[in-house]
Formats: sequence, structure tokens, C-alpha cells
Amino acid sequence: MARPPEIRISHDSRTWAAAAVELVHAVGQEAVRENGRFLIALSGGTTPETLYRALSSPPFADRFDWSRTAFFFSDERLVPPDDPQSNYALAKKTLFTPLKVTPSQVYRMAGESRDPQAAAHEYEQQLRRATKTSPSTHPTLDLVLLGLGEDGHTASLFPGSPALRDNQSLIAVTQSPKGPPTRLTMTLGVINRASVVLFLVAGAGKAGIVKAILDPKTEAERQLPAALVEPEGGRLIWLLDQAAAVELPIHQRGTGT
Repeated sequence: MARPPEIRISHDSRTWAAAAVELVHAVGQEAVRENGRFLIALSGGTTPETLYRALSSPPFADRFDWSRTAFFFSDERLVPPDDPQSNYALAKKTLFTPLKVTPSQVYRMAGESRDPQAAAHEYEQQLRRATKTSPSTHPTLDLVLLGLGEDGHTASLFPGSPALRDNQSLIAVTQSPKGPPTRLTMTLGVINRASVVLFLVAGAGKAGIVKAILDPKTEAERQLPAALVEPEGGRLIWLLDQAAAVELPIHQRGTGT
């Protein structure tokens, strides 16, 4: 049975970023201590970008040894890797380049591919090889970072997508209601096997959907993609700022930072 989510609320953007960095560092240190390496899946979007910039800036940049980290992506748009809409391009600019991460540490999805299904299959094989996972099991990542859309989507798992019911694939091709339409995404089968899943959510524009996910009143809300993220044996952490948490009931407002 999945554990209840841990809800952490920061007072402002500065403390939110610091709390996010501390969580990433803590999970990474534990993973290296136990397994000799840290397997993390990155997300795109403006809120994760805030974390990446904090991780690669003083006073945090020198606090963690990234040399034993393997970077994956929870999703990607079908655009070239140098396109401004690419999640890889964002991570390269704000994280990999400033932290001097070597290319061999980064497993990117082939957003430039003209064959999305082939790209999904290839990334699934990359993920299995990197994690030494057999075809009959799902890999266990140490940390999956996720954002939250105002429609309840996370990664590139959108409401009503057939990928939400895909229990076999590691990577699926999905369609976004906004451009670029075609996406590659990790499935819930991968996300829900992670040791830690961390939702990064900030801003008043997300308050309504945060309440729908964490305090659902209808079956439709319970079936939103982000609501289906329930790590089987791991931790689920929601890191919110005050604006994003304002509609939550008092008893759900968790610990402050």
C-alpha cells in the first residue's frame, strides 16, 4: 500500500528553492551511499528550472559530487535537442553545463526523431541497460522530479491518455493539447517504482489543481494523471510554496520551510 504523501510548504521562493536543493542532495547522498550512484529523472518547466538554477549556483553548486549521477528525463517534446522548448536544452543550459556534467552521464530522449515509437523503444532500452533491468521488470530510479499542469497532467501524461493504462511499457508516446503536440514520457509503471517522487509546484495558478489532487472530491479528480502517482514502496513528496498551497485544508498543510 502506498504511503500518504508528504506535503512541505515553503514561505517564499528563496526558501522553496533551498528546500528543493536540500531534498535532492539528501536523496542523492543516500543513493550513492547505498548503491554507489544516483539515478535521477528530470522534468521540464519553469518550476523545475528554478531548482536547476539553484543547484548550479552559489551556495549550493559545490555541496554535492555529481560525478556518480546518471541523469534521465521523465518526458520530452519532439523537438531537436537545441530547441528552446526541449527539456534537455533547458537542463543542459541551467544544470549540465554549469555543473560540468559529462555527456556520458546524461541519457536524453531523442526528441529530434521522426519516428516517435522508435524513439520511445530506444529510450526504454537505454533505461534498461543503464539500470541493468530485465525485460520482465521495471527499473527503480532513486528520484523522479515532476511538475504539475493546471489540467492535472504530469510528465507528459495528460488526462484521458491511453498511456495512463499502459502497464507494460517504460516509455510511451503521447499527445499534448498544447504544442509541441507529440511527446515522449515515462509511464506510471516507471514513476511509481521510484524510491522518491518529488512534485515541484509553485504559484497561485496551481492552487486549484493542487487542491483537486491532494484533497479530491470527485472520481474525476481522483483519476487525474498526477493523482495516479503513488510510489509502490517509496516516498511521495509535494514541495509547494504558500501560493500553491493556499486552498488546501489546514490539516494538509504539512511542514513549513
